Amino acid sequence: MNGQGGSALYVGRVMHQRLRPRRHRLAYRIYSVLVDIDELPQLHERLRLFSVDRFNLFSFHAADYGDGSGRDLRAQVEARLREAGLPTGGAIRLLTLPRLLGHVFNPLSVWFCHAPGGALQAMVYEVNNTFGQRHSYLIPVDPADPMEDAAAAVIDQRCDKRMYVSPFNGMEMRYRFRIAPPGESVSIGVSVHDADGAVLNARQDGQRTPLSDLALLRVFLTHPLLTLKVVAAIHWQALRLWIKRVPLHPRPAAPERDITIVSTSETP
Repeated sequence: MNGQGGSALYVGRVMHQRLRPRRHRLAYRIYSVLVDIDELPQLHERLRLFSVDRFNLFSFHAADYGDGSGRDLRAQVEARLREAGLPTGGAIRLLTLPRLLGHVFNPLSVWFCHAPGGALQAMVYEVNNTFGQRHSYLIPVDPADPMEDAAAAVIDQRCDKRMYVSPFNGMEMRYRFRIAPPGESVSIGVSVHDADGAVLNARQDGQRTPLSDLALLRVFLTHPLLTLKVVAAIHWQALRLWIKRVPLHPRPAAPERDITIVSTSETP
C-alpha cells in the first residue's frame, strides 16, 4: 500500500485520556508536517517560510531526529532497516511537528518506511521525553495485514516499553499502535497497557492539505506558538495529575541502545 505520496501538512486534533488510577482527559488542536526526506532540498528551495537546517518561521533540522548527530537521515533509517533484515531504497516519510521559530518538542514522531516496490514495510516510532532522552521502536509491517485497501488500512502493532516517558507511568508496560497511514487523512493511535489492561489512550487525527507558504502561514495564525504550548501542556497536565495524587515512578537509566527492533512474531 503506497498511500498518498509526497510531503504535506496535516491539521487536526490530539487527545489524551488516562483511565487509571485517576481518570483525566485533555484535547487540543495540532498540525504536523509529513516530510518525504528525499524532498527536503526542494522544500527548502520552494518555500519561503520553511527551511532545512536553518532558522525560519518553520524549519526542519536533521539533528532533531535519529541519533541526534545531524547525519543524513536516509542513511540512518536505512541502516536500521538493514539491521531488521529489510530492503532499502524505498520512500521514507516522517510525520512530525516542525520547529517553530527555532523551537520544537516532539513526544512522538512517526516514520513510514516503504519497500523499493512501494509497499509500506516498516514503522519507526521515535519517542522523546522531557529529560532529553530519545528512543525508537522499529516494527515491520506484517505482510499478512490486509493493506491493499488503502481506505480501510489500519496498522495494528505492539511492543514493550523500553524508555521512561512520564513519571506517572511505570516501565512494566506495553504499547499498542493503531495507525491509519497518511492519505487524505492520517490517524495515530497509541495506548499504554499494564498487566491489568489499558492505562492511557492517545490519538492524533489530521486532514491533509498541500504544504505551501499560505498553509504554513494559516496554521501559524490559527495555532499560535504551538511548539511551546506542547511543552507547557505536558507540565500543566503533570501538575494536575500530581494534584490528583496519581503515584510517581522513579526514572531508571536510559536504555543502552537508542532503538528497539521488534519482529512481527513479538507483536501478537
